[in-house]
Amino acid sequence: MNFEPKNVLVTGSAGFIGCNYLRYVMQQNKLQKIISLDNLGFAGSEKNLQNLSKAIPHEFIKGDICDSPLVTKILQDHSIDTIVHFAAESHVDRSISGPGEFIQSNIVGTFTLLEAARNVWVIDKNWGMENCRFHHISTDEVYGSLKPEDPAFTEESLYKPNSPYSASKAGSDHLVRSYFHTYGLPVTTTNCSNNYGPYQHSEKFIPTVIRSCLSHSEIPIYGDGSNIRDWLYVDDHCDAIDKVIRFGKLGETYNVGGDNEWSNNDIAKVICNVLDELVPWEKPYSTLMTFVPDRLGHDWRYAINGKKLVTELNWKASLQFEEGIKKTISWYLENPIYLEK
Repeated sequence: MNFEPKNVLVTGSAGFIGCNYLRYVMQQNKLQKIISLDNLGFAGSEKNLQNLSKAIPHEFIKGDICDSPLVTKILQDHSIDTIVHFAAESHVDRSISGPGEFIQSNIVGTFTLLEAARNVWVIDKNWGMENCRFHHISTDEVYGSLKPEDPAFTEESLYKPNSPYSASKAGSDHLVRSYFHTYGLPVTTTNCSNNYGPYQHSEKFIPTVIRSCLSHSEIPIYGDGSNIRDWLYVDDHCDAIDKVIRFGKLGETYNVGGDNEWSNNDIAKVICNVLDELVPWEKPYSTLMTFVPDRLGHDWRYAINGKKLVTELNWKASLQFEEGIKKTISWYLENPIYLEK
């Protein structure tokens, strides 16, 4: 069932992936209106919403996804037919030191959005599944950790979250699924691998390595640096989301990966090598690499099997990591304010 979104609500729009998604869909110029909602908490910043295209009417609303009257009013006042739900607390370290905010935002917030959509779309407007769409963005971390010899996560992998963050995202995934099967709410879900690219929060690994190099300070690497992640350029992720919203099967989950597995050590070395060329220093930047105590519950490896998305929707990541990381580093060099803590 192909779907053409018209009036779209993007939650978490001032965050890393949310603001890149806004830019992506505005370039596509296929929508009538975009309303974006963000509480401008820890991960969101209004500066991420500067210099947006004017091709599509856009209104930013500062507010919380847990505010049911506000969410309901937005859906009603703007005839929203599509919700693209990015809003989430997503920093694992912070979920360990303060899990309460993650439960509230990721589980209660998702529930609030689902209820508002059900009440407005299904009950008030009596819309069928062809009239609206709720797309939920999740993470590969809900599947737990992989060993070196384990196959990559598929959509059938068991949920084994290991941190308060991933557990809260797992809970939100289950809520989304239940609203499809119980209430007939037209939902789709994507579980993505690690994203990188412009506008990523400065506390994340790649911006931290870049900032440390440019400030000639120690590059902190957890444990022995052997932890492996599958890295996906953010624009590729946005393209996959758009494809799933328009052509994905209702009630289904699609894993989105970059097919780019790298250890933290190797990521840091690649960044150092690129900066050695672009911003030469008296020593190789790799001499700044420093191992620090590992964090609690640190998953060793994530990897995504994205064959379902390739087979059913003919999607594949277009940017290899070596090219994407050079593009990312160049962007941060041109926009150093985004490296500030």
